Amino acid sequence: MNIDDKAQIEIEAAVFRRLVEHLQDRTDVQNIDLMNLANFCRNCLSKWYVAAGEERGIQIDHEQAREMVYGMPYSQWKEKYQLEATPEQLERFNNRKR
Repeated sequence: MNIDDKAQIEIEAAVFRRLVEHLQDRTDVQNIDLMNLANFCRNCLSKWYVAAGEERGIQIDHEQAREMVYGMPYSQWKEKYQLEATPEQLERFNNRKR
């Protein structure tokens, strides 16, 4: 692959935006499922967004980053879409940490 740095950054940004859009569309996918399968979730993305800003000397509010990832305030997303974790999901999550 032979692309310049600017094009690579633009492509990576487009991929990130597509991932966020996909996660916003897939409200049926719970964060605990993402954590159990991929070891990251929407909250991780928002934390990484804040951290990337900080690395560049830019302060980004965590709640604003969450809203960008969730497509709405986090509290609203939780109310509309977050389900109670099942005992099986919690067991898998807790076993994953070991």
